[in-house]
Amino acid sequence: MNTTTQAVIDEVEAEARRLLHSLMHVDCADGRRWNLDNCREIAPLTLEINRLKQEKNAVILAHSYVEPEIIYGVGDFVGDSYYLSDRAREADADMIVFSGVVFMAETAKILSPDAQVLVPDRGSGCTLADSITGEDVRRLKTLYPDAAVVCYINSTAEVKAESDVCVTSSNVYDIVAKLPERRILFVPDRLMADNIRTELRERGIDKEIVSSDGTCVVHEEFTPDQIREAKELWPGLAVVAHPECTSEVADLADFVGSTGAMMNYVRTSSAPYYLMLTECGLVGRLAVEDPEKNFIGGCRLCPYMKLNSLEKIRDALADPRPEQEITLPEDLRLRAKHCIDRMFELAPAN
Repeated sequence: MNTTTQAVIDEVEAEARRLLHSLMHVDCADGRRWNLDNCREIAPLTLEINRLKQEKNAVILAHSYVEPEIIYGVGDFVGDSYYLSDRAREADADMIVFSGVVFMAETAKILSPDAQVLVPDRGSGCTLADSITGEDVRRLKTLYPDAAVVCYINSTAEVKAESDVCVTSSNVYDIVAKLPERRILFVPDRLMADNIRTELRERGIDKEIVSSDGTCVVHEEFTPDQIREAKELWPGLAVVAHPECTSEVADLADFVGSTGAMMNYVRTSSAPYYLMLTECGLVGRLAVEDPEKNFIGGCRLCPYMKLNSLEKIRDALADPRPEQEITLPEDLRLRAKHCIDRMFELAPAN
């Protein structure tokens, strides 16, 4: 064996052990726990991706819901929509690969127009973003001309361009409370709109919330019965839910918050068990970063987030196909950017 061959073997082995350090507490795609052999299989791919990033001055933004081998193998910034929007705004990169869903990559392009923004799989949509169009928003605005139009970040660039301000699940309540208009046209999440009404009523804030009819394919599936049954089986259980869940689920949960807030809650609380009513990727991330915590299941897989893979990320970096690149008309981008800029103005990052 020559020196070069041995150096390659040693590099792959070192990368496999680095990956195992993070992944050993979570399951891989076939349902088994990650082990050294699994990590050896993907190590050449993560090494190739990380080399390509350096060569092309690229960054990878990874949402907490994608597979853990992406997050811990190649992700440069990992988090929820607000955090990744902020990182996209500050990115000093020639290329941004957004491992998430298409509307997130659009947001990165809105905020970093000079970068080439790529999405690993153009099919990675979102039931919320796909539930409404810019034309739909224009039609609603004619029905409610006195309303402030607030769009959830899970919306297309076209919808953002028709909106007054963008929000995320971490800042929606504070931003809506600050708006001078009493009537709020909230798009596209009907279930989050229900939770906004409840929260503002509890704060003593008088707002009329009108919503469109979109829902999240993951969060709409959780039920109150699921919570009641789990609490009977697991004394001391803490139920943690996302505000995209129904109001009935939110009422029974011990904590309701954004992806980042849910992580902070689990990290700082001392419950013996946790039921996470959100996408399973977050449970995987918590299992890596807080392995002493006990999760009893209940999460749901997002079929769109799971379209991301190391192979697709590698291909996008090496030789992007036209459908992987995000392009936006400049007038639309600027109108959408105004909507997002207002979010940062009304709810600056901590």
